[in-house]
Amino acid sequence: MSGITKETRVAVLLGGLSSERAISLKSGHAVYAALKRRGWDAVEIDAVSDLPHRLREERIGAAWLALHGQFGEDGCVQGLLEILRIPYTGSGPLASAVSMDKISTKSMLAGAGLNLASQVVWNHGEDLPDLPYPVVAKTPAGGSTIGTVICHSPEELRAGLDTCTGFADRVLLEQYVAGREITVAILDGEPLPVVGIEPDSGFFDFEAKYTKGRTRYVVPAVLDPEIARTAQRHAAIAARILGLSGVARADFIVDANGTPWFLEVNTIPGMTETSLSPMAAAVVGITFDDLVERVLLGARLHLKVGAPGLG
Repeated sequence: MSGITKETRVAVLLGGLSSERAISLKSGHAVYAALKRRGWDAVEIDAVSDLPHRLREERIGAAWLALHGQFGEDGCVQGLLEILRIPYTGSGPLASAVSMDKISTKSMLAGAGLNLASQVVWNHGEDLPDLPYPVVAKTPAGGSTIGTVICHSPEELRAGLDTCTGFADRVLLEQYVAGREITVAILDGEPLPVVGIEPDSGFFDFEAKYTKGRTRYVVPAVLDPEIARTAQRHAAIAARILGLSGVARADFIVDANGTPWFLEVNTIPGMTETSLSPMAAAVVGITFDDLVERVLLGARLHLKVGAPGLG
């Protein structure tokens, strides 16, 4: 039992300092509204530099994390909440930090049976690697497809690396896999129905994700049942190995042969009523308000005081 009751003052942490701030605000507002509808004593708190002061000032007993990207999804705020001993939703500091970094994520999942595209880690200042094209250049900690470029030639790769190194000195270079994008939400370790993603442009980039009408979502996805089961199984394996908690989401591309290729995980996926994880939950009878409340009741601390390491 979490020990969280309707008498607990709950902070919905939203906004923050990352490039995904605007998206986080939308998620946070939706979560806050759902908690208020269910009768929770909730308050919205912008997760900026005065966050520790605000948490104490508001006498917060639990935190619902609606943050995306740097400082919110990468273990930073999770570590702060551990120090303040405030239970929070989602994954702990270590799982969050590893899952935020695509290079670390793939290292953790190597040998686990998932289909992972071949990759090279490029460091700023190195020569171009000898790779077959097309290749995808990715900022390791980028979210919402920010810092992701598909490159078809050495010239495009140089330009893509210039873009990516505006965010980080290391760049993940992956073999490009053509196919259909799908995503699998995981709730408390169990996979939800697969969501099919059909962007008009053919590439699920920032504009396709956040411009109304630019992408069609189908849930359950129109897939061979065995392919769907494989993606769900692989999502659950990734969640277990990475140590994810609460609601998370794993993204895949299904190639022409029906092979689902793992792309990345999101430890704090979007949480508006039209976001992908709530969309999948609705198919199995979990309403948006149900989902928000269930995630809150799973809020906890992940680190024991005095325990060696991160636990």
